[in-house]
Amino acid sequence: MLLSVLQAHAEVLNVEANLRTIDEAAGRASQAGADILLTPELFPVGYAPQRLAAELDPAVLPGVRQRLAGIARRHGIGLVYSLPATPEELGDTSDGSSDGNGWQITATLLDADGVPVLHYGKVHLFGAEERAAFVPAQDPPGVVEFNGVRTSLLICYDVEFPEAVRAAATRGAELLLVPTALSAGFESVPQVIIRSRALESQLVVAYANHSGREDVYDFEGGSVVAGPDGSLLAAAGHAPTLLFAEIAPDAVRAARDDVPYLRERRPEVYRTWENSA
Repeated sequence: MLLSVLQAHAEVLNVEANLRTIDEAAGRASQAGADILLTPELFPVGYAPQRLAAELDPAVLPGVRQRLAGIARRHGIGLVYSLPATPEELGDTSDGSSDGNGWQITATLLDADGVPVLHYGKVHLFGAEERAAFVPAQDPPGVVEFNGVRTSLLICYDVEFPEAVRAAATRGAELLLVPTALSAGFESVPQVIIRSRALESQLVVAYANHSGREDVYDFEGGSVVAGPDGSLLAAAGHAPTLLFAEIAPDAVRAARDDVPYLRERRPEVYRTWENSA
């Protein structure tokens, strides 16, 4: 399976411009033979938690999702996008008044027909602004088979917790797709942590970041795809780009046979360690 990863600059609350960027990238990726396009965290609306909470009209979100489905369908390519989700979209009938507006940061995987096949809510919110604008999800990452590869989702800060990646791996994930919005100054995340997570859980991790300045945030790109042995399959610099990496499930299975980290875990022992801490 050929994976494409978009690293680009989004304009905060300029949905039209951001969807054009995704549409153009999807067209280029499809022409190159890619099966799926991974885009950054909250890219269709731009990354600015406080402004999104104050200015984004939730009534536009269903239409944005429909247009993203249309992009996937028109180009015949799988698509991962990230958007805020309202309590109503999440099936929550409470008003969310106890925790901001009750919105979550989510990611969705569409198939090449534009049909949602996997959905995930961000569990680990980063910083005071995210925690003021959103509520954390609690559900574990799901796994679906996509073009012969067992695929899962996390979002940004989630991947910095080994427990989150391991939860996807123990559910059978071979490919982990991670939309992110990583600010400048945290370069160790793509350079060290992503490769470590891929190695220790023996799966492919793809990490798609913004580039340039959005609202008060400076993003320096650095998107990567890491293999199950921790090797770099693709890496970006600071500028907008479209990365490509070939995903081979056989390499994941070989890594897990060579060093059986997942099979030789001892969760019952770890639980006693935690209980005695």
